[in-house]
Amino acid sequence: MNLTAVEIKAFVPALDFALSEQFYLALGFEVPWSEDGLAYVRHGETSFLLQAFNEPAFIRNFQMHLLVENVDDWHVHVLAAGVPARFGVEVGEPTDQPWGMRDFTLFDPSGVLWRVAQNIP
Repeated sequence: MNLTAVEIKAFVPALDFALSEQFYLALGFEVPWSEDGLAYVRHGETSFLLQAFNEPAFIRNFQMHLLVENVDDWHVHVLAAGVPARFGVEVGEPTDQPWGMRDFTLFDPSGVLWRVAQNIP
């Protein structure tokens, strides 16, 4: 019997599917496949499914965590890409957290909270 798991993906909700696709592309993600309100979104070896799903209470409580090698570089990239002004989203400042990570917060256009983080040695 082989019970090896290969991958797990979240279905990230999107109020405005097309706008959300553009947001993730602006962040540097790829969208190799998209059809009928569902898209496969990836960056390197990480991925998720973007889904046209309009349930505001769910979206307000949905969070994603992206572990990166250099959070400060990511923060600079997000700001340089004009993501806050272009999409009207909030981006926090990188902060060292007591749980051993340095991270910043980023909301997508639907209100999904992302924590972009790196481990602190």
